[in-house]
Amino acid sequence: MYQANGKPTIFGDFVLLLVSIMINSLGNALTVSLNLGSAMWTASAVNLSHLFPVSLGNMLLLEGVAVVAVNAVLLHHADWHRMLGNFCFMIPFSYLVSGLAALMVRSSINSLPLIPRVLLDIVGIMLIAAGISIYQRINLILHPNDDLMQIIRFRFLHGNAILAQLVAYATPITIIIITLIVKHTIWAVNIGTLVA
Repeated sequence: MYQANGKPTIFGDFVLLLVSIMINSLGNALTVSLNLGSAMWTASAVNLSHLFPVSLGNMLLLEGVAVVAVNAVLLHHADWHRMLGNFCFMIPFSYLVSGLAALMVRSSINSLPLIPRVLLDIVGIMLIAAGISIYQRINLILHPNDDLMQIIRFRFLHGNAILAQLVAYATPITIIIITLIVKHTIWAVNIGTLVA
């Protein structure tokens, strides 16, 4: 799985990519099921899925498709290889998050006292961070939301990752605010979102 120089082989890259998608999906599902704060894009999808009669998996996929289109506009062309990679990532990710979250909601995880639930939510955020770190280092394919941040970072903000992340978060924050105004409730935004 690793070469003599310590770098992964092509097979190793694919294994690490699959592991990273599973870790990221598990972390997102944990935060969604606890409803104590998810990563920003996931939180916006959760709120949209409560606003419209669409499952979380479908909403994550639809949100991703919209971001793929925005990425193409920002790049001024359709990079089919990049877009195919986005879809190869986002389809299993979307439905893994949704399915795992549904399983966790059915478990007794939400009957735990508040402090253990908060700690579990933070563990979920750390799993998301670990998953993202792995697949960005491999750099085979990215989720379109992460691709958006990279496009903003390198095409418009001279490599400034912090500012690029803040700009990329403008859309999910706007979605969450709009759904809050319409529904008068907010989902998946809490302490875990601040940690994220």
